[in-house]
Formats: sequence, structure tokens, C-alpha cells
Amino acid sequence: MNTVTPLLLLGWIVLSIPAQGNADEPPVSRIQDGTTLPAIELACPGRYKHHLQGICTDRDSIFWSFTTTLVKTDRKGSQLHKVPVANHHGDLCHHDGKIYVAVNLGKFNDPKGNAKSWIYVYESETLKEIARHAVPEVFHGAGGIEFHQGRFFVVGGLPNDVTENYVYEYDADFKPVKRHVIASGHTHLGIQTAALVNGHWWFGCYGTPKITLVTDTEFKMIGRYQQDCSLGVAQNTDGRLLVASGACKAELGCTGQLRSAIAIPEQGFSIQK
Repeated sequence: MNTVTPLLLLGWIVLSIPAQGNADEPPVSRIQDGTTLPAIELACPGRYKHHLQGICTDRDSIFWSFTTTLVKTDRKGSQLHKVPVANHHGDLCHHDGKIYVAVNLGKFNDPKGNAKSWIYVYESETLKEIARHAVPEVFHGAGGIEFHQGRFFVVGGLPNDVTENYVYEYDADFKPVKRHVIASGHTHLGIQTAALVNGHWWFGCYGTPKITLVTDTEFKMIGRYQQDCSLGVAQNTDGRLLVASGACKAELGCTGQLRSAIAIPEQGFSIQK
């Protein structure tokens, strides 16, 4: 699997077609001859004590997890709600009017499994916490979550000597269903972000360089790319990829931004300009 080069966008268009599966999921897209949709680029207002861990969306809003702060903005980047949360809130997903966040309260990435892995649940309208679910099966610490076809999928940490990644599948009540294995090779600290986009899984990983993994719905490897979606990845309502980024400066805090991208599983993604 090779490092990608930037994709040529000229002459492409993203056309929406009906989604398969859960109604919460945005429509999928296909790239055909034509022109591109306008690029999306916006910033989350404010600065935060800790860095961005993930993003998710519903039809009207964007949700940002800054480790110890959850933020809700509209689709133009105006803040709607902000609440303090426990350290460490990771990547998040939206389902049925609720926000689900992967939370680790123990030792992340510990080979002996001393993590304390949870899923915290919030009302998407107000960001009021409404439930918590323990997920001890996420042995090295819960870091990210996605919902697909009635199931939740949780990703997380990985010790240095392990050469495959794991995805933990749960039913709607967070009863464990299956542990999936991704033959990805080692990625630093495992998988940080996850999104099911147009029928493929996209996973963001730390490292130098940072890595993006792409699999099919059965978690069979499609590609491993030197690209960065480790601070957030989600599917837009028109089928494009939304990729988050951010920066931290001492005494100033951390910021978060997102941009749209064209995603081709066999090549990676290309940020729109």
C-alpha cells in the first residue's frame, strides 16, 4: 500500500444517492464527470485547554470533542452550546438525537489493560449528559466510536509491540457482539478516530507520519496512507469527507477546524481548496 499523491479534482462532481442502512447516515456519493461542489472550510470558535479529539455531525450541527470540553456549533461555525466534561473524552458520533463519546478514565495504551473504558451519552440538542455505558472489552482504552446499521463500533489504544488494530462491536444496548481484527500493521497509540463513509471505514491514527487506514465494512484492509485525519473524520450530508485539524500553543490553548475532502478508498482523500 503506497503513500498517496494529491488527487486531481478538476472535472469531478459529487452526486448524492440514497443511503443504505440506517437513516441517520448521510447519503453516499459517486464521482462522475462535471464540476466539484464548493469546498467547506470552517473553524470552531474559541480556544480550549486540550486538543481536539474528534468531530461528528447531524443534519444541522457539528459536534467537537476537545478532551475536556464538548462544543456544538451550527454548520457555519457559530457556537450553540459548550459543556465541560471528564478527562479524557475522545472521538464521538451522532445517533437518534444523541451524542456518544468514547471516554477513557484509566491508563490509555497500557499493555496490561488498566484502562477504564466508557461511552458517555449526551442529548444532541443541549449536550446534557443522560447515560454512561462501561465497555471494558476495549482493553487498551476507548478512543473513538461510530454507529452503523444498529451497532456501535469502538476503537482505541494499542501497545507498541502489537501489529494489528481492533474494532469492538456492540449492540444498541452496549452488549458486546464481536472483536474485529484489522491487519493494518502497528499504528502509534492505535486508532483515534473512526467514520463509516460511503460504505468504507476511515480510521485516523497518530504517528510520524500520521496514518489513515481504510477498510471495507468487514474490516478488510483497502489502504494505509500517510494522511492525517487523527483529530476528526466524518461524512458530510452530501457524501464528502469532513477532515478535522487543530493546533495548540502554550498559554493560548487549542483550536479546531474542519475542511471537506474527496475520498477514494483505493487512493485516500484529497482536501478541497
